[in-house]
Amino acid sequence: MTEYIIDLALLTVLIIGITAINGVLTNGIGEKVFGGKGGSDIYNRDLNVKTGWKQVGGKKKK
Repeated sequence: MTEYIIDLALLTVLIIGITAINGVLTNGIGEKVFGGKGGSDIYNRDLNVKTGWKQVGGKKKK
């Protein structure tokens, strides 16, 4: 019975690990192929919109 539990645990770890690695690799390939050259274009536009905004929240510096 313990061999069955060990086999089941190993199979579970392998399935979850292979799935996670597959997701990361597919995401990386997709970003390289379909990401284009303007990958940070949205980030730069967001920074341009936020220029001049007041900082809110947090603790005041003394």
